[in-house]
Amino acid sequence: MKSLTILAAGIIFLASCQSESAMKKAYQWPDVPAPVCEKKAKDLVAHGDTRIDNYYWLNDYFRKGPDSTKVVDYLKAENVYLDTMMAGTKDFQQKLYDEMKARIKEKDESVPVFKNGYYYYTRMVEGKEYYVYCRKKASLEAPEEVLLDVNEMAEGSEYFAASGFAVSPDNNLLAYGVDKVSRRQYALYVKNLTTGAITLEVTTGTGGNPVWASDNKTLFYAKNNAETLLSEKIMKHTLGTPDKNDVAVYTEKDPTNYIAVWKSKSDKYIFITSESTLSSELRFIPADNASAQFVVFQPRMKDVLYSVEHLNDNFVILTNLEALNFRLMQTPVGKTSRENWTEIIAHRPDVLVESFEPFKDFMVVTERKDGLINFRVMDLAGKQEHYIKFDEPAYLAATDANADYNAKVFRYSYTSLTTPRSVYDYTMTDRSKKLMKRQEVIGDFKPENYITERLMAKAADGSEVPISLVYRKGLKKNGNAPLLLYGYGSYGYSMDATFSSSRLSLLDRGFVYAIAHIRGGQEKGRQWYEDGKMHKKMNTFTDFIACAEYLVNQKFTSPEHLYAMGGSAGGLLMGAIVNLRPDLWNGVVAQVPFVDVVTTMSDPTIPLTTNEYDEWGNPASKEDYDYMKSYSPYDNVEKKAYPNMLVMTGLHDSQVQYFEPAKWVAKLRELKTDKNVLLLKTNMETGHGGASGRFKYLKDIALEYAFMFALEGISE
Repeated sequence: MKSLTILAAGIIFLASCQSESAMKKAYQWPDVPAPVCEKKAKDLVAHGDTRIDNYYWLNDYFRKGPDSTKVVDYLKAENVYLDTMMAGTKDFQQKLYDEMKARIKEKDESVPVFKNGYYYYTRMVEGKEYYVYCRKKASLEAPEEVLLDVNEMAEGSEYFAASGFAVSPDNNLLAYGVDKVSRRQYALYVKNLTTGAITLEVTTGTGGNPVWASDNKTLFYAKNNAETLLSEKIMKHTLGTPDKNDVAVYTEKDPTNYIAVWKSKSDKYIFITSESTLSSELRFIPADNASAQFVVFQPRMKDVLYSVEHLNDNFVILTNLEALNFRLMQTPVGKTSRENWTEIIAHRPDVLVESFEPFKDFMVVTERKDGLINFRVMDLAGKQEHYIKFDEPAYLAATDANADYNAKVFRYSYTSLTTPRSVYDYTMTDRSKKLMKRQEVIGDFKPENYITERLMAKAADGSEVPISLVYRKGLKKNGNAPLLLYGYGSYGYSMDATFSSSRLSLLDRGFVYAIAHIRGGQEKGRQWYEDGKMHKKMNTFTDFIACAEYLVNQKFTSPEHLYAMGGSAGGLLMGAIVNLRPDLWNGVVAQVPFVDVVTTMSDPTIPLTTNEYDEWGNPASKEDYDYMKSYSPYDNVEKKAYPNMLVMTGLHDSQVQYFEPAKWVAKLRELKTDKNVLLLKTNMETGHGGASGRFKYLKDIALEYAFMFALEGISE
């Protein structure tokens, strides 16, 4: 009942906040001094250009340098400052956390997935943070077998992640990875599902996704460099032998490539993928011959990406070879080189082919047109095809777990800004669908109480940038409503419209929530990505600003009530927009922000740097250096007024090291001329993904929401 009371209060507040005459009492920020970060000038010289970095020393904890203790002390001082500044919202944060947690069904179960004679599923136990992994043999009426109870495994750990669950072909062994630091460096374990015995097979430094050969005793895995965290080798391990004896079956020579090992859905082949942003190369062996030498599928070609799956007597290939938006091809199993490829689906300038799901008798192709997903179902025997289409103005449809190669049912998930995640089974023979599960939202949530729209903002160069947004019915478009605009815009990752039960705490207090589908993503095809990276990266930032200005012009909000949020590369976006248009935002939340672009990209020893050259550029090139420097948030902080800002990071972040946001905040404190609030929160126990577990992450969301609510004068 507590959550319903809070929700009712939010609805009452919504009605009042729509009144233009409604007056809100602003949160009283404590008048306490912010931490002052010591300055130690360091000259960074490249191409005859000198940048002076006064806060470079903050990377000493990462480097294990002489000032490591001082770095930790500074981060802790910033945490104390944040706690002091937000002290008046402490009870409200707890209420928000309780409210969001109360919407989540604690005792729950996933839709079972059939694979090799067993139904696999996860259970969530009331009051617990982690999943219980289970299976049943042959029938859902069979007795339950608990494979792993991660709640028990995580006891005593501040952070715990288990991943890469792989059951051996004979169904008797379970291989999985464990990370207790949040650096995405996993040890590999194997559990005997008959005796329950667990053995540590590989001590550390793996990607956490082991792959079984057909012999039930050989595992392949990616081995990472301890310093850069790059996956450099694919190793072969024999159960019960010391991991020091493991054999490298592939070593990646190009530090700009990611590598991984995986198994075909048919279980017939094991593949090694080596891929950069612009090109890829695959190798493979029969899964039933673990001692075989991996054979190159097709040697890497300049600016050509390809991925492969096995389907009956052929390999199916998704590639951008002479096809900007990708096309689908195939080749006989014994003839993999380029000259043998034949076309299945041709390239189309208005349709992006994103992926495909093979079945013995069918294939489902995921296509994106006008920024939205459709599924193309192909009957391989009957040579017929049809589309599964969707009707909402903004949504995400995605291939779900389809482990059974012989199935005639395609499982997919669907969600929108007003529809909780739903899992459907679609029978491809008769085109019928069945709702298997919809995320249950505890309380009185009703989709019909909310409105979702898809709008188009005009960018500076005339391009139309999609915006998806949602708000509660009754909104008056008079410029007085608070609005949170979210963005990412990098790596070709499309930021689709999805449901969030925690977001209801914003909407029910009068906020509009919007997503800017800016360049750098692939919402409008591959060109949309190409136009938002490298020397066109500025489009990402100006697109986001154009979306904000459009929403202001349409009276959804005003700069006094406009907020922006983004994480990681989206945090870079936040850093850029506050430099370019600090006047446009009342508040900005930057989560694990990548803000020191030039310095990070100039240091190949920092994790993942070399993999990013095709995305941002390589500062060894003067042209790349100059362009990156023109937008790098840290390098462009100036003496001027900035909006209220909350910056979030994790001490053990493996993707964006903690010192980037820490340095950025220190420089902002030094140069900003305003009296707006600037807060830095460092989680001393976690990394890039934040807290582990089902509920802990809600603490961070409660803090972020409380920050924006405080700026709006919302206190309940």
